[in-house]
Amino acid sequence: MSDLMIDKVTEKLSRGLARATSRRGLFGLLGATAVGAASLPLLPVARADHHQPKKSDIPDTGDDTTCEYWRYCAIDGFLCTCCGGSVMSCPPGTEMSPITWIGTCKNPVDGKSYVISYNDCCGKSGCGNCLCNRNEGDRPMYNPPKSNDINWCLGTESSIYHCSTAIVVGLAVDD
Repeated sequence: MSDLMIDKVTEKLSRGLARATSRRGLFGLLGATAVGAASLPLLPVARADHHQPKKSDIPDTGDDTTCEYWRYCAIDGFLCTCCGGSVMSCPPGTEMSPITWIGTCKNPVDGKSYVISYNDCCGKSGCGNCLCNRNEGDRPMYNPPKSNDINWCLGTESSIYHCSTAIVVGLAVDD
């Protein structure tokens, strides 16, 4: 392509853009882009630490069908271990919600605190077995990610609550 042709194409595109937009509109678009870009760090992001212990590395004792089990320190609902599932998996016929609340529970075996993700299992009516309502570290409803008083069956095909799991996400960081 010759330089003259590139100049004509650039001029034509520039004039077309100038006719289609106003100066205020362009500044508004640039401002909105700057605000949008500045808000990206505020979005929730999974920041997994690759040095976290594996499930097999976490010493685990206790009866996971009772409310006193160490992972259930912030649970509110029916235990999936009493409903055909496990601490980490939903019973057949239910779907795990991708949206969770979290808690920090101390493991009595190693004395370390772990971040626990409480995932609701959804799709069937409430299990009705092993209801636990432990509110250690629960926050008021104005802080939903730390509240266990919400039906977390969002992002699933059905919003019907069945039971709750307690999955170790990783080691809690001391302040």
